[in-house]
Amino acid sequence: MRGSPKQDQSGRSSPDHEGPEAPDPGVSNGVAGSGSDDSHGTVFANSRAAASAEHRGAAGADDAEATEPRPSHFPATPLELPADSRNKVPRERGPNGRLGELLTAAGVSNAGLARRVNDLGARRGLSLRYDKTSVARWVGKGMTPQGPVPHLIAAVLSERLGRPVPLEEIGLDESRPVDPDLGLAFPRDVGEAVRTATDLWRHDHMNRRELLAGTFAVTAYGTPMARWLITPADARAEHRGSGPQVGHSDVTKLREAAEEARRWDSKYGGGDWRASMVPECLRCDATPLLRGSYHDDVGRRLFGATAELSRLAGWMAFDTGQHEVAQRYYIQALRLARAAADVPLGGYILATMSLQATYRGNPDMAIDLAQAAIERNKGIATARVTGFLHLVEARAQARGRDAAACGRALNAAEAHLERARPGDGDPEWIDFFTWDRLCADGAECYRDLGVPERTRYFTAQALAGLRGEAYQRSHGLRLAVGAQAELRAGEIEAACATGRQALEIADRVHSSRNAAYLNDLMLGLKPYNDVRAVKDLTERARLVGGITV
Repeated sequence: MRGSPKQDQSGRSSPDHEGPEAPDPGVSNGVAGSGSDDSHGTVFANSRAAASAEHRGAAGADDAEATEPRPSHFPATPLELPADSRNKVPRERGPNGRLGELLTAAGVSNAGLARRVNDLGARRGLSLRYDKTSVARWVGKGMTPQGPVPHLIAAVLSERLGRPVPLEEIGLDESRPVDPDLGLAFPRDVGEAVRTATDLWRHDHMNRRELLAGTFAVTAYGTPMARWLITPADARAEHRGSGPQVGHSDVTKLREAAEEARRWDSKYGGGDWRASMVPECLRCDATPLLRGSYHDDVGRRLFGATAELSRLAGWMAFDTGQHEVAQRYYIQALRLARAAADVPLGGYILATMSLQATYRGNPDMAIDLAQAAIERNKGIATARVTGFLHLVEARAQARGRDAAACGRALNAAEAHLERARPGDGDPEWIDFFTWDRLCADGAECYRDLGVPERTRYFTAQALAGLRGEAYQRSHGLRLAVGAQAELRAGEIEAACATGRQALEIADRVHSSRNAAYLNDLMLGLKPYNDVRAVKDLTERARLVGGITV
């Protein structure tokens, strides 16, 4: 990547909307604000009205769900509370004869079931410590294990019996916990893909806390990536269902909703109250359409619009540190993009997955995801889209500390961006990728590679191309990266001055990533606490939510 600043050939020097920013490790908890606004679009207004009507008939505990602070993850603890717990006692319903009979039929001992449940839980990132006494309580006293454990029990028995075992058959259907694998599947069949996606949207509305009780596992991206590489486009998208007859105007409303959501996200962050409207739109507006009737051309556009909305819902969850939820939305977005036969959109979703993998400290998988997107889009995607895919690979290569590979990817990104022209037919979701965005991610690459001078230079170029409040989150991230570079160069006063600007933006944006970047800065400044500028910055940081000093 050369050092001279320039605009891309389209003449645009700043994005129309903000795409996924380059990640950095360490995410604080996101807090969703609250409020009301009747100025948003028709689709979101309909979603909110439907959600409000449903909430009025629901229990009061669910009414506050969308505005409560959400932790980024829950501790991995046994989901049936142990005997010495004082917080909750598992329900007793009398002996569970159905479970006992099936254990006998499968030839599984109490100890054997406990061991296998613990093993399956460990694969999902859960630390379970069940033993034969736990199983005896389930069978003899009818105690109901919590969370995903009933599904794990059913999975063990399915393995032994060689057939599916529903929860009803083991007497645990009343618990109806959220399936721990909900939203992680990438079905081959289009109809099953619709059911999987809509199930996720429905359960997320009522049980996001249970989804957050899971653990993000980057390996869950392996199967979706492979299946998309093999078949990036389904043969047909037409459908005859029980819902409405879907037309192009219905799809246009969803596309407008996605465009509006991108603007919200860029300006206010993924933790703003408006972010909750995207899952509501999927649940209340997109779901009936997907279950309706449509011809192939309408179906392709419908799947494409819902894929982008699902990606946005995942991106907003990612921006607030809810990685377990984000991953599920990303996987369903990729599956819907395949149904849309939109290979560039599928590549963009893989790039978003790659950014998350980089953020979570998994550069190898991040490289695989980015390179898969690049390979499948050869000769298909526009120059601007292809350039962004190379930029995402550069971020992953930098996190993996491969300077040479990072440099090659940055040069490829720049070369493709230089070839971009108005009239190329770029999708609306890639408008953000301009010269200043290339510089911003280049700065983060050099930061990860430990080259502060290059970081400072490209941060200055990135900030020079960004104007106005429409892209506040991106502006804040770039300022934080610049402050970190000043600190590494030993310019403490300059680091504090830039950091103060970043804090002003963080106070207005609901983004865990902005907070994480600033927390890294404040941690780096601790050895200089005797410097007046550092003391002043620390006092200001204490007033900003999400900043720990």
